[in-house]
Amino acid sequence: MRNYKVIMVLLVFGLTSQWTKAQSYFDDGLGKDFHQTRREAVRSMMPESSVAVFFTSPVKNRSNDVDFEYHPNTDFFYLTGYREPNSVLLIFSEKVEMGGEMVDEVIYVQPRDENAEMWNGKRLGIEGVKENLGFDHVYLNEDFASEPKIDFEQFDKILSFSLSDGIEESSANKSMMAMRESFKAKTQYPAQMSEVTNKMYELIRVTDLENSANVAQVIGRYRKYYPEVENDDVLMEFANAESPEKRMEVAEKLPSSKLNISALPEMMNALRGVKTAEEIEMLRKAIRISAIGQIEVMKALQPGISEREVQGIHEFVYKRYGAEAVGYPSIVGAGKNGCILHYISNDLRNPDKRLMLMDLGAEWRGYTADVTRTIPINGKFTEEEKAIYDLVYKAQDEAIKMCKPGTEFGEVGKVAQRIINEGLAELGIIVRGQRHRYFPHGTSHHLGLDVHDRGGYGKLEAGMVITVEPGVYIPEGSDCDPKWWNIAVRIEDDVLITESGFENLSAEAPRSSDDVEAMMAKPSVLENWVLPEL
Repeated sequence: MRNYKVIMVLLVFGLTSQWTKAQSYFDDGLGKDFHQTRREAVRSMMPESSVAVFFTSPVKNRSNDVDFEYHPNTDFFYLTGYREPNSVLLIFSEKVEMGGEMVDEVIYVQPRDENAEMWNGKRLGIEGVKENLGFDHVYLNEDFASEPKIDFEQFDKILSFSLSDGIEESSANKSMMAMRESFKAKTQYPAQMSEVTNKMYELIRVTDLENSANVAQVIGRYRKYYPEVENDDVLMEFANAESPEKRMEVAEKLPSSKLNISALPEMMNALRGVKTAEEIEMLRKAIRISAIGQIEVMKALQPGISEREVQGIHEFVYKRYGAEAVGYPSIVGAGKNGCILHYISNDLRNPDKRLMLMDLGAEWRGYTADVTRTIPINGKFTEEEKAIYDLVYKAQDEAIKMCKPGTEFGEVGKVAQRIINEGLAELGIIVRGQRHRYFPHGTSHHLGLDVHDRGGYGKLEAGMVITVEPGVYIPEGSDCDPKWWNIAVRIEDDVLITESGFENLSAEAPRSSDDVEAMMAKPSVLENWVLPEL
């Protein structure tokens, strides 16, 4: 009985005095001022008399009574810094009356819970969110549908993301489901609604007689790629109307709606595509850790080391530096496995003396790196491997040189594609001008809170961080000399667009074939680490 009383005292003490250090919050991460400025930036982009609603991600089950480690919705985290589930943020374009106060933002969070915190770690609760995250108006998620009530009717526009995706029904998501259902009921959220169909509706609403044919053509193109457009009776009636007058008759039938689920994604793309100084600092750390991981594997790799061991070395380096996670499932493919673009099983135990393709990234305080190197397992490239590697390196080097303000995003990839096409033809792998699938993916994407981060694809701007990752993959059975079969090379670096050009943030990891071989010749701290036989 005495021990039980001691435990209860400790639990109560923890609830009353340790809420400032909730689980998974970091002193060296983004500060509350950063998140506040991001909310202000959203508010500045919102139309008058509008509200923006941001739900965080639900909890996802892994197996039976075990859930995956929780990761918040990245838009939600970007605006709040809150890492816990079952929460929603509302930003108002102007101050509104709520609970007797004038407010311009509110956040609903999960309550403190003695039993839940004993099992899963501390929660911030209302006071912790106010103190640590800088919110003035914080409520419990269980009060979202009650007092103080939010009158959504007072707004001309209600901005939200699509809520068409279902949530796993579980006790862990009970509060989230209740808040979403309450929001849908209060805003008359349609049963069938997607970002694409909403965008089409908005186009129809603003079109006129002369431009209606152009909108019909847009709908016609979208119907080929999005089943929800094809299955929408109103959109199909508009697209198939016999005349502009008939199209306008359809437009008049559209019910008026305050809901807009296409504006917020565009706003967040614009904001998150250009990183602040604080974000770049987080990315630098994530990327440097990932580059060092590549270096340590180069020194340690030798025939007989399995794909899983290589993954383990990378991720050990990440953990050694204090990175909280990987930014995406680690890709470690030896030989023919390198030809599988998103190969994540990493279970080959005895790879032969071919190439090892390693696409991995550490996550540092929410921000992820994305660094790929391809190295020879025995430390030396064969003649054919070196030819392909040097071609990919040349394509990447020229593409990186294109990375500067004002360059069209797509031009980076075009340069890489042209060089690879020319090189494959010179090697006799393809006929000049032949279409092929040896370079089947894009060259660049934005990098940040997500490995494929939000951002625009127009002109590059200072502050953007993008990947440059050309590759060549020649699977067995390809229509070329078999000596090229099962050669897979991808080289990927993370590039910051600066005011005058670029900075390769992952350049510390050797890139050229000569530099890779030189690094692989160096001794490794793991050479004499031998574990007992099982």
